[in-house]
Amino acid sequence: MAAWTHRRALGAWLAVAAIGIGPLPAMAQGNFPDRPIRLIVPQAPGSATDLLARSVSAEAEVILNQKIIIENKPGAGFTLGLDLVAKAAPDGYTLGMGPVGALAISPNMMPKMPYDVVRDFQPIAQLTRGHMLLVVSPKSNIRSVKELIAEAKINPGKLTNASSANGSPGHVGGELFKVMTGTDIVHVPYRGGAAAMNDLIAGHVQLMFESLNSIAPHAHSGAVRGLAVSGARRSPMFKDLPTIAEAGVPGYDAPTWSGVVGPAKMPRAIVMRLNEAFNRALASPAFIDRFGKIGDEPAGGLPEEFGETIRVELAKWADVVKRSGAKLD
Repeated sequence: MAAWTHRRALGAWLAVAAIGIGPLPAMAQGNFPDRPIRLIVPQAPGSATDLLARSVSAEAEVILNQKIIIENKPGAGFTLGLDLVAKAAPDGYTLGMGPVGALAISPNMMPKMPYDVVRDFQPIAQLTRGHMLLVVSPKSNIRSVKELIAEAKINPGKLTNASSANGSPGHVGGELFKVMTGTDIVHVPYRGGAAAMNDLIAGHVQLMFESLNSIAPHAHSGAVRGLAVSGARRSPMFKDLPTIAEAGVPGYDAPTWSGVVGPAKMPRAIVMRLNEAFNRALASPAFIDRFGKIGDEPAGGLPEEFGETIRVELAKWADVVKRSGAKLD
C-alpha cells in the first residue's frame, strides 16, 4: 500500500541511527526503563490521539521490555495533560502525546500558557503525519471546493463549519480556508468530534474539516461527502480526492501530525533510547496492520526533526490566528 512505503524509510533511518548514535551508556542500555512509563494523552479516551497512543505503545513496550501506561488527561485546551509532562522529572518515565492542536495551535490562541512549548518540552519522535478531510453534509448540493466557495460568497454568513472544539485543527483549518478564499463561514464548535459529525450527517451544519482518523469511515460509507484533503499532497486513502490547493485554493496547506514529547533537560541517551523504540514501533507489521487502516501515515525520524516541525508549525499557525482573528470563545 502506497501509504506505507515510508516503512522502508524508517528501516533505513534505524540503520543509520544505529551507526550515528553508537553504544548507549550503560544506564540507558541496562537500566532504562526499569519501571513502567506514563504516556499522558491530553485528550479523552477514543480520540484520534488516544487511539494512536495505544497503538504505538503496544509495540514500543515490547521493544523497551517495559509497560507503557496510558493516562488520559483532557481539558483546558490540551494544557491540563501537557502541563503534567512539562513539570515532571526529566527521567524518561513521564511522556506526553503532542498533536498539532496541542503544540502548534492552542499556544497561539490561549492568552496565558502554563508552559513554553519550545523551552519546556523535549521532542522524542514524530509518530504520524496526515490530513484533514474537508467534507459536507450529504444533504448539501455542494460537490466540489469551487462550488463551496461560490455558495459561501453568494450567501455570506449562512454556511456553518462544525469543529470538535475551539482551537482544534478543524477550527483553524476552516479559518485559514476563509482567509484564503475571502468567504464568510460561521464556525460552530462542539464538545468533541462525534457530536459535530452527527450534526453534519443530519444536515444541521453544512461542512467540516476533520482528521482522516475520525472522518474516513463516514466518508467511505457515504454518510458525509468528501471534497478534498487539507495537506500539500493527496492521501493514499483517498486517491481520487484532490488537495484543497488543487481544488481551487492555491497554497492551502493544513496538515495534521502527532508525536511524543517529554520534559526538557532529559538525558540524551534516554531520549535516543525512546526515539529508537518509537521508530521501530512505527515500522512494525503489527502497528501497520492496526493503525494503517485509519488514515494517517507513519512519520518517524530524529528528535531534532520533530522539534523543527513544531517550531515551523507554531509560527505558521500564529500567523493564521492573527490574520483570521480566531479566538477561543
